[in-house]
Amino acid sequence: MKRLVTGTAALAAATLGYAIGIERRHWTLRTAELPVLATGARPIRVLHVSDLHMLPNQKSKQQWVAELDRLNPDLVVNTGDNLAHPQAVPAVLRALGPLLHRPGLFVFGSNDYYAPKPKNPARYLMPKGKKKRIHGAHLPWRDLRAAFIEHGWLDLTHVRRTLTVGGQRVFAAGVDDPHLHRDRYNDITGTPDRHAVLRLGVTHSPEPRVLDPFAADGYDLVLAGHTHGGQLRLPGVGALVTNCELDRSRARGASRWGADMWLHVSAGLGTSPYAPARFACPPEATLLTLVPRGRALPSAESAARRQAASNVR
Repeated sequence: MKRLVTGTAALAAATLGYAIGIERRHWTLRTAELPVLATGARPIRVLHVSDLHMLPNQKSKQQWVAELDRLNPDLVVNTGDNLAHPQAVPAVLRALGPLLHRPGLFVFGSNDYYAPKPKNPARYLMPKGKKKRIHGAHLPWRDLRAAFIEHGWLDLTHVRRTLTVGGQRVFAAGVDDPHLHRDRYNDITGTPDRHAVLRLGVTHSPEPRVLDPFAADGYDLVLAGHTHGGQLRLPGVGALVTNCELDRSRARGASRWGADMWLHVSAGLGTSPYAPARFACPPEATLLTLVPRGRALPSAESAARRQAASNVR
C-alpha cells in the first residue's frame, strides 16, 4: 500500500510538472477546412487567435504568435482575453504586430476588462450557476482597442460590418462578452448581407443563448474562444468543463450548430497566471481554410484537430 501511495504521488507530481512546465508552452498551430462560403467563392484563409492571457515577460509566446504572419492569412479574427496584466498591452502588440497589418476583426473578453485574481482551484469544477463572480482590477482595454483600430482592425462589439477580404465581400457582426453578460444581440439582430460570400459571427464566450440567434439569422460561421478547450482534458473523456453553458464535446474545434451554421471554438494560447497548467490540451491558434458549401470534408472532429505545425518554447 505504501508503494502504491508513493507511486501515485510521484505520478501526480510528474503530471503536474508536465502540465505546468512543458505543455502550457507547447505552442501549436492547428488547421481545419470548413464548407461555409457561397457557391463559387474562392477559399478564404482565416487565422483564429484567442485567449492570449499575455504577461509582459512571455517572450516565447510573443515570438511564436508574431511568426504566424508567415501563414499569409487573408483575415485575422481575435476573440478576446488578450491581457493578464496591467502592463501587458505592449506585449500583446509585439505578438500581434505583423498580423495587425492584415485585415482583422476583434471582440473582447472578461480578461481584457479585468485582471485575473487568485481563486480556489475547486471553483473551476463547480457548476457555473454556483460560482460567485470575482473581478480583479480594471485593465487598459481602451488602450488595446485604440491600437487595434489605429492599425485598421475592426471592433465588432455590437456592430455589423461589411469588408473586403481577398477581393470578396464578407459580412461580420459580434457581441461583447457573454461571460460577463455584456452581450446585446438585439443591437445586431436581423438577416445578414445575402450578397456576401461569408456571414461571420464573433463572440468571446460561446454561450448557446448567443449562438442560437446567430444561427436563426442565417450566419454561416461563428468564432469563439473562452473555454481553453477545457484546459485540462482526460484521454477518452475530453474536457472536464467549458466554463460556460456550451456542452463539453464542443470545448474546442469545429462543430455544427443547427442545420446550417458552423461553430469554431479556439482552445486559446494562454492560461490564468494563477492556474498555469494545461493537460492534453496544448495552447493553440488555428488556421481555418473556408471553402464553398457542398465541398466534401473529413469529419468535423478530424478536420478541427488536424495539426499542421508545432513549436515548443
